[in-house]
Amino acid sequence: MTMTAQMIGVMGMIALLVMIFARVPVAIATGLVGFVGYAAIEGWERAASVMGATPFEISSAYSLSMIPLFILMGEFASASGMSGRLFSAATSLFGGSRGALAYASIGASAAFGTVCGSSVATAATMTKICIPEMQKAGYDDRLSTGAVASGGTIGILIPPSLIFVIYAAITQQSVPELFAAGLVPGLVLTFGYLLVVAIVLVLRPSWAPRGEVQSWAKRALDILGAWEFAVIFGIAVGGIYVGWFSPTEASAVGAFLALVFGVLQGRLIAPLVWRCCVDTMRTTCMIFMIVIGAMLFSYFVVQAQLPGVLISWMQQMQLSPTALILILILTYIVLGCFLEGIGLVLITVPVFLPVVMQAGFNPVWFGVIVVIVVELGMIHPPVGMNLFVIQAQAPEISILAIYKGTLPFLIAPILLLILLLVFPQIALFLPNLLYGTQ
Repeated sequence: MTMTAQMIGVMGMIALLVMIFARVPVAIATGLVGFVGYAAIEGWERAASVMGATPFEISSAYSLSMIPLFILMGEFASASGMSGRLFSAATSLFGGSRGALAYASIGASAAFGTVCGSSVATAATMTKICIPEMQKAGYDDRLSTGAVASGGTIGILIPPSLIFVIYAAITQQSVPELFAAGLVPGLVLTFGYLLVVAIVLVLRPSWAPRGEVQSWAKRALDILGAWEFAVIFGIAVGGIYVGWFSPTEASAVGAFLALVFGVLQGRLIAPLVWRCCVDTMRTTCMIFMIVIGAMLFSYFVVQAQLPGVLISWMQQMQLSPTALILILILTYIVLGCFLEGIGLVLITVPVFLPVVMQAGFNPVWFGVIVVIVVELGMIHPPVGMNLFVIQAQAPEISILAIYKGTLPFLIAPILLLILLLVFPQIALFLPNLLYGTQ
């Protein structure tokens, strides 16, 4: 029996899921399935041609050059102690309230995410700073790990966001528009996490003591101590919004400012700068390998006509646009329990986006939805990436305690998804205002 392209496509999807559940690295799984599937449809010669051209196209793409630069900016900011000063500023800001350090962890993580762009890096950095302080103050481990895990996810929604950059590359959307679309939902999610802490402490006041009241002079001094963050965000990210820089130029400016501030203050010495560069190269290589593998897979998906099959299925089922989005969100939440965020985006978006656009949804709005469900997957048991990052940094805390602490924080992103479904202008208002998009 001759196999159709659609049958090969379905077999490829099954093979990919089997390899992922078998813990084959995402880059290898997507690249191998994409290459073999493409060859099965178009022949080995054309598949070999695509296999040879794709790595060069990806690695030489100007639009992706901002990825290593934003990563480098985050490395310099972390190594120069900026995250610690942000935590001190946030602690002073919330001083005097019960759970002040938990509030501070979320606020500092959100702020640090704006110069880091990586959820995992933010969670790893803030774990080392925040959790020891909360343990000393007598906080329950469930509250401290839940606050740090959830706060870390904000870094991929508030710009700059590596997920948004990758989404833009594979969907041909505007990076500045995606950054603008993520800002307001990111602030709403930050407030939502703070509200979760407040509700938890109403129900479990013994989980956190009341913070020490700070004088206004001390508060002002601590807040002013985080001035580098404000300058980097204002010039680099703000420069994108007002049109001073392209996103790539802004990433270079941000990395340079973080380096200069660290060197001038004597915190970034030569060995630290070298380590930051090496860590940036390692992270960049990992991301680009995943992108290359996912691009090969996306070529296979197009040749297998899987988006067309999904669109036909949607039309036959007569699903409403809302029902379709709810099904996709549930699919993302389930897959997020097993897949790392970047791999999840690269595997699913080429298949789902044509269906979403056929249903009449804005691709920029859908990008925000995707990032939020990826965030949800980062803290969703059993295999949320941030949960294991925290456990690795604080091995004395059991993974069960981390699971229990994270569960209340899942409510905030779920409520944000509902708000975005009902009021899409929460995400689209700022891009419409700045760039006149619809």
